[in-house]
Amino acid sequence: MKTTTTAIAAILLLGSVAPFAFAEQVPEWVKNNAGWWADGTISESEFLQAIEFLINEGIIDVPPTQVSSEKSQGVPEWVKNNAGWWANGDIDNDSFLQGIQYMVRTGLISVSSGTEESTDASSDNTELSKLEAKLAECQNIKKAYERLDCERAVKHEIKVSEIKSKSEVYNIGPAMFYFPGAEVEITASGNAHLNIDMLVENTSNENLQLMCSGPSVCNYDVWNGNKAFKYASTDFTSGLLVIKPGESRTFNIFFGPNIGYGGTEFIYDPSKEYVFRVSEPWGSASIPLNLS
Repeated sequence: MKTTTTAIAAILLLGSVAPFAFAEQVPEWVKNNAGWWADGTISESEFLQAIEFLINEGIIDVPPTQVSSEKSQGVPEWVKNNAGWWANGDIDNDSFLQGIQYMVRTGLISVSSGTEESTDASSDNTELSKLEAKLAECQNIKKAYERLDCERAVKHEIKVSEIKSKSEVYNIGPAMFYFPGAEVEITASGNAHLNIDMLVENTSNENLQLMCSGPSVCNYDVWNGNKAFKYASTDFTSGLLVIKPGESRTFNIFFGPNIGYGGTEFIYDPSKEYVFRVSEPWGSASIPLNLS
């Protein structure tokens, strides 16, 4: 699988003449990844993301490399062999890095065109790659509970990054709501199901509380112009989400069958416009759902 490496493009465009080189300390997880890639435990794209991290962090210097007009259809076996041998300490850094230069030359690692649009996309990819590298580093933590805490925190960062990259953003009082979109699902029995996923970021200096203690006592609902729909289920904990300053939380609210206790059956009419309503004491808004 091909991946775009902005750092390689930048170095090529600057005309660097530095030879391939590693810094003195290479994170242990990099060699782990090389070995895992060689034996098929992780995918080619996952390994290339680790290489991108090395380049972005200055651990690898890449010389100018002419991209051949003849593209490779896959990673040759000798490149994977080199990765495994390097992970085991059987070959030196220079021998392993020859494989990286080969992948640049044959287009297995592609070079960004440098346009503003591709730069933005590459920036997102770079951020995600760095987070995935951080997640891999968690594996070096020996104590199980500390390793799990590390993984949990980084996985949340990855989820936040992914949601932000595809969301419409709404500034509501001291909070930023990120809405990645929603679709109505019509079941075989004709019932309409609607899942609303949101990421909320606290931009204030005080704790932010989101309240939804039950369908009939909830600061969030769906409105179609003449009828309000109350949720069927939600992942609010004890009716509250508390978000500390500068932090973010995700939540899900499901609209569908009427479960009672103030809930309502969700009915979908394609001729109507639906909005997700936020009615908190600290701010309110109607977020278009653009259902289809």
